[in-house]
Amino acid sequence: MPELQLDGLPGPTLIHGGLAQGNLASQANAHATSRPRAGARACLAKMRTVMELGVPQAFLPPLVRPAVEFLQACGYTAQNAPQDLLACANSTAFQWTANAGTVAPASDTRDGIGRIVPANLSALLHRSLEATERQVQLARYVPLTVTAPLPSHPRLGDEGAANHTRVVGPQGICHVFVYGRAGDDPTPTRFIPRQTLTASRAVARLLKLPAERCLFVQQLPQAIDAGAFHNDVVMVGTADHLLLHAQAWVEQSAALAELQRRCGPLRIREIAATEVSLAHAVSCYLFNSQLLETANGWVLVAPAQCAEGPAAAMTQRLLDEGFIQRVILVDVRESMRGGGGPACLRLRLPLTEPELAKIGGGILLNAQRITQLEAWVDAHYRTTLTGAELADPALGRESTRALSALYQLLES
Repeated sequence: MPELQLDGLPGPTLIHGGLAQGNLASQANAHATSRPRAGARACLAKMRTVMELGVPQAFLPPLVRPAVEFLQACGYTAQNAPQDLLACANSTAFQWTANAGTVAPASDTRDGIGRIVPANLSALLHRSLEATERQVQLARYVPLTVTAPLPSHPRLGDEGAANHTRVVGPQGICHVFVYGRAGDDPTPTRFIPRQTLTASRAVARLLKLPAERCLFVQQLPQAIDAGAFHNDVVMVGTADHLLLHAQAWVEQSAALAELQRRCGPLRIREIAATEVSLAHAVSCYLFNSQLLETANGWVLVAPAQCAEGPAAAMTQRLLDEGFIQRVILVDVRESMRGGGGPACLRLRLPLTEPELAKIGGGILLNAQRITQLEAWVDAHYRTTLTGAELADPALGRESTRALSALYQLLES
């Protein structure tokens, strides 16, 4: 079954608003001047790299920003809104499509219907604006049944596939749902966890996954406090390959043993803190790499920040051990400044060949389409953008023209 990589693109209003509590990179770069054109170009370059590996690649168009209706609902316009709400209305955090939803293919569900549950992203105001828009967009482009998001409430906080991994072994399939808080379980003391067990269980029910195909594990509170606001900051897994930090989950050894009991032998590599510390893992985003199965072996598409230090030594060790056959470093600097690496930028869709052929709206990529998108970005994105410029009426008009031109391109 081919796994489509569905990537996001930042919109023309890409800023560094420092809006993501618990995301150290986002907070460290708050109010820094952003580079929208370079950011979008880098995302397209990564997509081209993945596509050239022979992996199916598509993208989701940016959502409409600024979110004028949101500002109006708060009694403001772009010209008189306070800076925090203006930043929320212009945020293009939707580029991180790992948060767009949670996916189960038809082969895994009780009724043989593939589904996506869009994430409500209720933990953060600027991201909660995405939920309904993503539901509409996914239903438009993806040939799977798209449900409504969970109701928006902190007890039902759902962050999508950033806290979910589909594991496929020789004896079975298991969906791993990672949550940050539940009842009286130990919780972080520095940051508030975003994903709840209640939400994870609800998503599994909506996907109609059999209970025996679901495993719910808690993220280690110390990992969240170290800046791993999602599980994909300390783990990446695809098929039978799992790469995770030794301090990723609570009762990790027991959880991994249960996974292998259900799925059969898996290729698991736990990275000890002596090899890569939690702090270094969060700063370089080694575990937020894309782990791809290709015709020429396993490839790790890692951020350029892994080019030196413990992360570089670790990737070489993974090559030497045969866990992967190739490492490709990609420069997604603007995304990293906001706290999102290569894996944050993509949603994995396990699709059959007929389903893949039904991907609509011109979003399935080839070399020509990526070249067209690069030209579109060059024509419509500013070189730099500051928070002070968000109140400029011209910015909203530019964004509207850009999206109009994009949809004309996709329909051509």
